[in-house]
Amino acid sequence: MRICMLRGAYCILYVPAFHNLFQLFRITVVVDVLLRPSLFSRSGLVYAAVVTDNLVDGWPPKMARTFLLMVVLFNAFSPDRGFYIPGVLPVEFSEKSTVEVKAIKLTSVKTQLPFDYYSLGFCRPTDDLRYKKENLGEILRGDRIVNTPFVEKNTLSIEETRLMIQRIKEEYRVHLLVDNLPCATRVKVGSDEEYTLVRGYPLGFVIGEEAFVNNHLVLLLHYNKVGANAYRIVGFDVEAQSMDHSTYNVAGNSCSVANNKLPQRLDKSSANTLYWSYSVHWRESDIQWTNRWDKYLSMHNTQIHWLSIVNSTITLLFLAGALGAIIIRIVRKDIAQYNRLQESDDALEESGWKLIHGDIFRPPPKSSLLVALIGSGIQVFGMTLCTIVLAAIGMLSPSSRGALMSSALFLYCFMGLFSGYFAGRLHKTFRLTNWKRAAIKTACLFPCFLFVTGIVLNLLASSQHASNALSFSSILSLLSMFVCIDIPLVLIAFRFGFRKQPYVSPVRTNQIPRQVPEQPVYLNLLFSMLFAGIVPFLAVFLELFFIFSAMWQNQFYYLFGFLFIVFIILVVSTALVSVVIVYFLLAAENYHWWWRSFFIGGSSAIYVFLYSVYYYMTKLEIVGFTPKILYFSYTLLISLTFWLLAGTVGFYAAYAFVRKIYSAVKID
Repeated sequence: MRICMLRGAYCILYVPAFHNLFQLFRITVVVDVLLRPSLFSRSGLVYAAVVTDNLVDGWPPKMARTFLLMVVLFNAFSPDRGFYIPGVLPVEFSEKSTVEVKAIKLTSVKTQLPFDYYSLGFCRPTDDLRYKKENLGEILRGDRIVNTPFVEKNTLSIEETRLMIQRIKEEYRVHLLVDNLPCATRVKVGSDEEYTLVRGYPLGFVIGEEAFVNNHLVLLLHYNKVGANAYRIVGFDVEAQSMDHSTYNVAGNSCSVANNKLPQRLDKSSANTLYWSYSVHWRESDIQWTNRWDKYLSMHNTQIHWLSIVNSTITLLFLAGALGAIIIRIVRKDIAQYNRLQESDDALEESGWKLIHGDIFRPPPKSSLLVALIGSGIQVFGMTLCTIVLAAIGMLSPSSRGALMSSALFLYCFMGLFSGYFAGRLHKTFRLTNWKRAAIKTACLFPCFLFVTGIVLNLLASSQHASNALSFSSILSLLSMFVCIDIPLVLIAFRFGFRKQPYVSPVRTNQIPRQVPEQPVYLNLLFSMLFAGIVPFLAVFLELFFIFSAMWQNQFYYLFGFLFIVFIILVVSTALVSVVIVYFLLAAENYHWWWRSFFIGGSSAIYVFLYSVYYYMTKLEIVGFTPKILYFSYTLLISLTFWLLAGTVGFYAAYAFVRKIYSAVKID
């Protein structure tokens, strides 16, 4: 028996003897209830677990599964954020143990370029630098975890001094690590005694034209006593101070500072001598090791998320109800009228969407390109959904550094199975040949675009010596994942899907295409896209703000339960809007709906990019040409990826709608 402890004290048991998935699911929920002290009193835990297990005995399987699923989802999205990480055990320290402080990187919201800790003139260890072996996610984030002594007297050359002054004026922050906990600085919020935590500590500060470096750190380490001589670190705060080297009184490895201490000013015209020092304060805490990340992840604005979700849900339900009632009523009326005319001897001439039944399933122009885009969209959709779900149930914890990005990369590759299968069936439905070429196009179109763009952006980052610039070996690793996992899976699944029966069309396609009449102005492609993209964007823009804040302002984001709900609202609203626009298109006797549904579905990406421009103008103060190019390039890539995802949802929603209405009418 193996136990993997997850977020919210949620537990998955893997028992080889159990081959029945439903039995395994029941055991999972029982253990989940056992480990939820926030739901039940401690004295009633075992009783509650037994009741939960016995309660589902004798239930119909479908009802039991639904009940247990509700318990698990309630647990996954509950406010309790304490968690254990699979494969991670707490480190216990004893008195006189060595607690190692490591450096991660330097970051700034003004440049968006992370740098290695030793890119500046910090004191170096007497032995060699020991860099941690990072995973792909850490490498892409620019993390370079390394040992650091931070206790020494050294002299900065003129070049090192000027570079440090530049970094101070660019508001760089230093990120340290103790026992896998990142350091944080307490910042006062408003006039009350309320504080918020900001990641890292400031490298220095500027007064007028003078720059001062923070060369003394007050390390506040919170610990929890778990035994006679066993302690666990549950918090790591830093207070950065600036002290002139003349105020130090050094005696061996210790020092004292004069009461009339002065800040350490940096003179850009000469070399500067300064001390790097620290002091440590230990404070006992009742915070458990399992909950030590709570203060980093606790969000003071969760009420805003709930209000936004409720507002979006109400708007979506109103829109779905209104549009659904109108569309269903109109379509049913049209179907009934068409069927009556079909049975009548004096039938009138066909009009509206029934008139184009002989062309409605005619393959669109550039069908192979559409197949490749839809396949790529399926891959992005599957990756996004699985990543959000895994993060929501606690599998991708922030303490597992780089796990989120690494998992997303691997999930994208493995989603090639679904991409290839559905693209292969669509390829056959369009009566296309040469499936091998189409499969390669599906597998390579979007990744190759990302790869080429990424190489250009990587060259820009490398020209600035940023730590997130990928080395040749890292690029080779990404390329190997793509070549060895993604492409083979897409090819295999594409052939399997191509050998299946194509999607059945309820009506036959005429040999000669009919002419499309002049279209009304409101069905213009650009106008339709601008109109259709508003509703899905309104469902996601608030979460987009918090995601952008995490990406561009070094803030934590771990509200994946909210993000999952928002994602569902986005999918439903995109599908509804796409169906409505396609119906009006068919009513205007325009059968060119294939590409139109894809563009309409992804039109909210236009507003995502416009919002990124607004965010740049109102929330960021990026300086430098290269950082600005990188920001808009990355946001453009995000918008294009969003377009693929939403466009695929709109395409399949419209396809299902068109097949449904044309299968309901009687056509000779």
